[in-house]
Amino acid sequence: MCICINCTYVDRCKTYHAVETQHEQLHLTEAPDFEPVEPTINVNIRSRQDHIEIEWDVVGCNSFAEEMGKWVRLRPGEPVPT
Repeated sequence: MCICINCTYVDRCKTYHAVETQHEQLHLTEAPDFEPVEPTINVNIRSRQDHIEIEWDVVGCNSFAEEMGKWVRLRPGEPVPT
């Protein structure tokens, strides 16, 4: 799971914005202004019968500042990205 959902910078982060783009998800912001330091992204590729799934997860970041539930507070009632 992407650590960004519990990061204080999730709604300002340029890397999370890129992950949203890859997942074709609505952006928390259209103009992120925070450049994280050394984010680490895992890209998982899964072959399915009729297509290929690609999942991007930020699994490490030197700028990570834990704020539990930050994403949930920004998108109340929506399913948490996994």
